[in-house]
This record gives sequence, C-alpha cells and structure tokens, in this order.
Amino acid sequence: MRLILLGPPGAGKGTQAKVLVDTYGIPQLSTGDILRSAIANKTPLGLAAKEVMDRGDLVSDEIVNGIVSERLDAEDCKPGFVLDGFPRTIPQAEALEGMLTEKGMHLNAVVEIKAEPEVLIARIVNRARESAAATGVTRADDNEEVLRNRLNVYREQTAPLVEFYRGKGLLKTVDGMAPVEDVTQAIRRAVEN
Repeated sequence: MRLILLGPPGAGKGTQAKVLVDTYGIPQLSTGDILRSAIANKTPLGLAAKEVMDRGDLVSDEIVNGIVSERLDAEDCKPGFVLDGFPRTIPQAEALEGMLTEKGMHLNAVVEIKAEPEVLIARIVNRARESAAATGVTRADDNEEVLRNRLNVYREQTAPLVEFYRGKGLLKTVDGMAPVEDVTQAIRRAVEN
C-alpha cells in the first residue's frame, strides 16, 4: 500500500498516518519528522531548514526531494509507505512520480483530509498549550501567527495537488472534522476500495 496523505496543517495527517502504519505494517515517511531530526542533530541541512520552517515557509524542493528519494530506497519501504507532508507542490508531485517510476513503484491512493481553517487554528493553539504544560517545550511552528502563514502557504502551494491527483484518478477525500475514529474508518474504506 503506497499512500499520500494531503490536508492543511493540523488536519490530523500525522495521527492518521500512525494508524495506517499499524494497520498495514508500512512506514510513515514524514518530511517534517526527517527535517526535525536533522534540526535536532544540528546538521547543515537541519540548520538551513530550521530557519525556513520557523518562518512557516517551505524547505526547498531540491532538499526535500533528495531526502524522500533516499528514504524510498530503504528496505522497509518495499511493501509500501504513507507519505505525510510530501509532496507539497506540483513540482514535488512530478518529481515523486519520476522517483516512483524509476524505482518501479506506483501510488495506490492520495487521501485528502478536508478541514476548516478556523477549527485547525484552535486545534494547534490547544496542542501547543497542552504540549507546553506537559513538557515545558513549545514547537516554534505551533503558534497562531505561524499557523495562519502555514495555512496560506498550504492554500497557495499544496491545495493545487488535490486537482493534480484527482486528474490522475488517485484522489480520495474524507471529512477531517469528524471524530478521529470516523476519519480512520473513512480512510480505510477509501484506500481499500
């Protein structure tokens, strides 16, 4: 099972990806996690990415495409994967198509998790509060101003992927405003049909 999860920041892609990982025994490929790991390890790529991410902007396609291509070559990706946070732009989607073709792979489905921006902002602000209360640490990108910027970036650059994948017959849309378990069931129905 090779899947892409699409949806605005805070829509629940990470939560649903973890369920898909457990259900299908495939890895979650989250560019956000890969980049955060590089930031934590203070690699040159990580430091450059941190500056961009702290503004709520997107890391360059060249960097992200390279990271994803290397990751797709890993043994655990052979039976499938869940891409979460990639592709984010049409050029990245086209690059992914080329990578998959080159590796003899294809996508099974692209799942769009639809969600209302104002509800997402409330979710993220709440997540930041809960996280800070529990750990004393707040992610730099978990604040309302950065989130509004991320939502604008999503609308301008990532939302066009919905039509891109609809045109390829791969798009499945689920209601991300439903309870988590209902979203999970909707995704499973969508990808298994």
